[in-house]
Amino acid sequence: CEEGRVGGTCVLRGCVPKKLLVYAAHYRYDMEDAAGYGWTVNGPALEWKRLQEKKAKELDRLTGIYGRLLRDSGVTLVEGRGRVVDAHTVEVAGRRYTAERILIATGGRPFLPQVPGIEHALTSEQALELPELPRRVAVVGGGYIGVEFAGIFAALGVKVTMLIRGDTVLRGFDNDVRAALTEEMRKKGVDIKPETFVEDIEKREDGALSLMTRMGDTLEVDAVLYSTGRVANTQGLGLEEAGVKLDARGAVVVDAQSRSSVESIYAVGDVTDRINLTPVAIAEGRAMVETLYRNNPVTMDHENVPSAVFSQPPVGTVGLTEREAIERHGRVDVYVSSFRPMKHTLTGRDERTMMKVVVERGTERVLGFHMVGADAPEIIQGLAVALKCGVTKKQLDATVGIHPTAAEEFVTLRDKRPDPSESATLLELGREIVAPADKGRGST
Repeated sequence: CEEGRVGGTCVLRGCVPKKLLVYAAHYRYDMEDAAGYGWTVNGPALEWKRLQEKKAKELDRLTGIYGRLLRDSGVTLVEGRGRVVDAHTVEVAGRRYTAERILIATGGRPFLPQVPGIEHALTSEQALELPELPRRVAVVGGGYIGVEFAGIFAALGVKVTMLIRGDTVLRGFDNDVRAALTEEMRKKGVDIKPETFVEDIEKREDGALSLMTRMGDTLEVDAVLYSTGRVANTQGLGLEEAGVKLDARGAVVVDAQSRSSVESIYAVGDVTDRINLTPVAIAEGRAMVETLYRNNPVTMDHENVPSAVFSQPPVGTVGLTEREAIERHGRVDVYVSSFRPMKHTLTGRDERTMMKVVVERGTERVLGFHMVGADAPEIIQGLAVALKCGVTKKQLDATVGIHPTAAEEFVTLRDKRPDPSESATLLELGREIVAPADKGRGST
């Protein structure tokens, strides 16, 4: 453990602080929407410093809880940077510790490309700790981190320009999800520039940053956030010297039981670059413990893992995308609905919700649920259970919906879209189908 801060990326530099900022950002829209319901809200103003102080206080509280849990469990916490010496030895600050087995769970770190002036760019970790809110921000990359921060900054009043390589955000997600979210982000003021590559970054005398694109255009901002993915945090750990095999991206190569190429060394979480989600890391760790120490062999199931993007509006998804379903199962039936949420019948806000169900033709087994809209992560969590149980479209149709809710739309979808092999998705209209999805969602 470094600097006595336990909790990992999620608690200290990822999910938790980010979600707190997402909540803060939502209040801007809630206050605007209140007028449609008869409320008068005068002169709301954000105190960024106060928000950061309250966020830091909450993280300190969580760190204290994790520290106490370790102590109460009899864990000895060694502070410092560890280095694997051999199959059974770890060295920290000149002292060596031996064990029957070693577990690598060092997570990931932001990846920054080799672009001239990249030293002036922020990573997501630095963006969480900004002492002042910039007026203009460029977000480079359209993965889940990029769209989340773009949504946060835009809602807090920052002028946001997003530079992405493709036509839409969230490569690797379902095409209709990508199209729907791109449209909604633009409605909220995010200037998305597709097929744009940054050539260099220059810092001006007044502190502003100037970005030059491959096409020769320039963009002046006060801060630039690079959200170009994350890589396994394995540098300087002595893993390769100890015989641990790493892949081309530096991730630890493991088998289904999370064992590395060295029999006594295991790895779980983002450092293995399987599915880089906190609950997955926890499940992998638990499976390893059950198998090795509780005489209960467990293999982590990486199929149909639900995930969420806390964009604005948020995304929830579980199972196969439409393209993945076609590649694996051939013909599929697709049900899609796009509608204005009931809440906005009075607010007048031009925001739409998109829901999609992908079904295997013949068996009627559901292969994927996808949603863009308010409460999408909460709704998809329940549907993930159904998908694990092998839910069919017939069973969805037989389920009585809760009215009036958005969630009921998933059990009232009746009209199939024309065969995907003969028609176009929302994203594909007028252009070629995108390349197959990359492994893992959230890549840029």
